[in-house]
Amino acid sequence: MIVVAGESLVDLVPRRDPASGAGNGGAVAAGTDGPLPPLLPRLGGGPYNTAVALGRLGSPAAFCSRVSTDGFGTALLAGLRTAGVDTSLVQRGPEPTTLAVASPGGDGGADYVFYAGGTADRLFELPPPLPPSATALALGGCSLVLEPGARAYEALLRREAERGLFTLLDPNIRPALIPDAGAGRARFAGRLPYVTLLKLSEEDARWLGGVPRGPAAVVLTRGGAGLSVRTRAGVEVSVPAVPVDVVDTIGAGDTVNAALLHGLAARDALSERALDGLGAAGWRDVLRYAARAAAVTCSRTGAEPPYEAEVV
Repeated sequence: MIVVAGESLVDLVPRRDPASGAGNGGAVAAGTDGPLPPLLPRLGGGPYNTAVALGRLGSPAAFCSRVSTDGFGTALLAGLRTAGVDTSLVQRGPEPTTLAVASPGGDGGADYVFYAGGTADRLFELPPPLPPSATALALGGCSLVLEPGARAYEALLRREAERGLFTLLDPNIRPALIPDAGAGRARFAGRLPYVTLLKLSEEDARWLGGVPRGPAAVVLTRGGAGLSVRTRAGVEVSVPAVPVDVVDTIGAGDTVNAALLHGLAARDALSERALDGLGAAGWRDVLRYAARAAAVTCSRTGAEPPYEAEVV
């Protein structure tokens, strides 16, 4: 079972209105006259999306977080269960659900404004040791920088890595949430000794000042240019992106996380030793699978990861 830990939230996405001729949602630029576009609630959050994607791809998965008892929180749990994700590690609380208002751009990307003050996922507490059935732990997103929960997620990463569990980290860096960039980079560097597989976007790498070394493997997502990996064992492989009519890219990186873990699990490669031994051909197959899965997510609105049968 792959455990995914981190935030769940509700994305408020501008409704796509083809008649407006203004791209995704026909959004009106800030400071101009005109009506605001309707906002559609979408279940999301990077770790949440990764857990749902794992379930849809057919991997046994569990979600570890703190989820509100409000209506949004109830819907988030229902989404996990529908995808076949175990929710027994989820903590509940009366605090509201985090909201993220998305502003899609013309290239399919999106910027976000987060409403996260006093929300449930920020109050996550360190759980007991993960069950023996856990084969990997994946963390990432805003949960790693928003206190006080960030300290608990970091403690979870360290504890489980020291127990020998395979770990994936996707920082999914949001600079607006990190007031002290220098301290943020130092904190990130302090986590690297506990990370088996690091997944970065090009934007993450630029903010960090380059692609770091240390983990057994580092996967870099490059948007339309595809994906690449560099391993401690000296393997370097790149694959192209799968051509697709992009609706938006929300959840694409989260889908890559799930597809990487799913592909590695299928090759019995969820350990440092196995990852060090995975050759160029194996990595090429895993990256190609991840590229196909991400393309499906990009072909539809919001974070809607594919089912296994859709990744062909």
